[in-house]
Amino acid sequence: MINLQCPTTQICVSKCPERFVTYVEMQVSTKNNRSHWAYYKQFCKTSFVMPKKSLTEILLDEDCPTVIFPSRPFLQRCFPAFSTDSGTLTVGNKTTFEDGSGKTRNVMELRAAANGINRLLKARSVGTKVFEDYSTSWFWILMGLIIAMVLSWVFLILLKYTAGFLFWIFMLGVLGIIGYGIWHCFREYQRLQGSSTSELTIYDIGIQTDLSIYFELKQTWFTFMIILCIIEAIITIMLIFLRNRICLAIALLKEGSKAIGYIPSTLIYPLLTFILISICISYWAVTAVFLATSGTPIYKVITPGGQCIHENKTCDPEIFNTTDIYKACPGAMCNFAFYGGKSLYHQYITIFQLYNLFAFLWLINFVLALGQCTLAGAFAAYYWATKKPDDIPPFPLFTAFGRAIRYHTGSLAFGSLILALIQMFRIILEYMDHRLKNAHNKVSKFLQCCLKCCFWCLEKMVKFLNRNAYIMIAIYGKNFCKSARDAFNLLMRNVVRVAVMDKVTEFVLLLGKILVAGSIGILAFLLFTQRIPMILTGPTSLNYYWVPMLTVIFGSFLIAHGFFSVYAMCVDTLFICFCEDLERNDGSTEKPYFISPSLHGILIKKQLVSREQNK
Repeated sequence: MINLQCPTTQICVSKCPERFVTYVEMQVSTKNNRSHWAYYKQFCKTSFVMPKKSLTEILLDEDCPTVIFPSRPFLQRCFPAFSTDSGTLTVGNKTTFEDGSGKTRNVMELRAAANGINRLLKARSVGTKVFEDYSTSWFWILMGLIIAMVLSWVFLILLKYTAGFLFWIFMLGVLGIIGYGIWHCFREYQRLQGSSTSELTIYDIGIQTDLSIYFELKQTWFTFMIILCIIEAIITIMLIFLRNRICLAIALLKEGSKAIGYIPSTLIYPLLTFILISICISYWAVTAVFLATSGTPIYKVITPGGQCIHENKTCDPEIFNTTDIYKACPGAMCNFAFYGGKSLYHQYITIFQLYNLFAFLWLINFVLALGQCTLAGAFAAYYWATKKPDDIPPFPLFTAFGRAIRYHTGSLAFGSLILALIQMFRIILEYMDHRLKNAHNKVSKFLQCCLKCCFWCLEKMVKFLNRNAYIMIAIYGKNFCKSARDAFNLLMRNVVRVAVMDKVTEFVLLLGKILVAGSIGILAFLLFTQRIPMILTGPTSLNYYWVPMLTVIFGSFLIAHGFFSVYAMCVDTLFICFCEDLERNDGSTEKPYFISPSLHGILIKKQLVSREQNK
């Protein structure tokens, strides 16, 4: 990266310097005692034999440093050995030192110069430790994700038989997990009350790359405890006020369980979606890298301190040492900056990257749309079967997938295009806000926030309409526009049922996801913190136990989301089919309902005749 490279010669040494010595001081001392040169030469090039050259000559030839100072090793680099003496920052018990060119420097100048690279190396150190934790605990992370997959599968199977009972298990389990979190935070808060750091706050320690420091503050645990208490209260209040509506959601979940039980292959479909999305991400990443590195390498002039008039000018490294720039600017180097060029192609690299990003969004949305349309087609085949399961067509998922690919690709691509355009505009808004952050006034910031909010709402609304349009496409086979219109009109005619069923069902399934992720998270916490050594012993040499723990929790939530998303699509499809069934038929002997009488009796308090009873 330009201007972040060290402009001086880098030399491998057996150990770091331990005292202040300048090149000029060493030359003077060597006349009386050759040991001074013996110490100094280990920090010079091996080809440099005797210190007879002048200071200017060694700078031009890059043979030796102009000054060495007390340092300590850090990530295979020698960095100034800063220490504090009675509150004063020192290096080697000095606050001032000679910089080798005749000037006296303050230790604060050295600290400021080292701060930038120190932050980079601290981040690198954290990254190295995180990688070490992954390499140590990868087996346990994999086992946790497998357990999450099995647990999600078990929950879906149990929903078929005990949906009502399992919901209360979900509810009590989630409340219990959050309650355990509140108790643990309170216990840590109490433990830190009498410690020496009890009065420290996050503001006092500032931003630290070692995140474990924050867990030694009682303010951190108090904040976590308040957040968990608020979440616990919100869930409890929602359960109290939605207790009647939850019965309706449970009835739909039971019907959805029957559909998934008859078409179990739908539970495997998220794996295909994952594979297709991985292909899209790989294609986008490879294309972006090829675009970013296309062209010829550009080299820039770098000088110590940036005191050269030729700073940042382009140069040729092969002939740089023979040019006037090298002679005019002692210590200047010709370093790689980026790939580029002046051709017409290189002028439009940014446009190509934007097109690549847009194509990526379009492909991702198309893959998701294909999955929704396929699952909707399979579950619609279940609903509209006159006699279940005898009249369900063979291989309904495979048939629905083939039908979506063969007949509805254009409709799915068009719906995905609309969503990709909105998402692309949101990304451009975020980019503009980031680049113009300092130039904004209050009015422009207000307009920017309004635009972000409006397009966020628009994206959510389009996703909801697209989802229901794909269900109508799977049922009737019409194009996207007609299906979207029919779905919108149908939802508006049943707006009360939609508002209740969609949110309540989503809430019930969310509890299931939280329960899966939370259960695996508690198990991971107990394992990685060595709380259950008598039962199971996990990795004992972790730098940050929260790294594998959060990975397991996040991965478990994604796995549960993949399984429960099939369930959500099933419930949405059955609900759309139910609304269509109500408008097509009246429950009479001539026009009986396709829905089961038990579910209809819960949704609509009206006597009906089912097709099975009619036959």
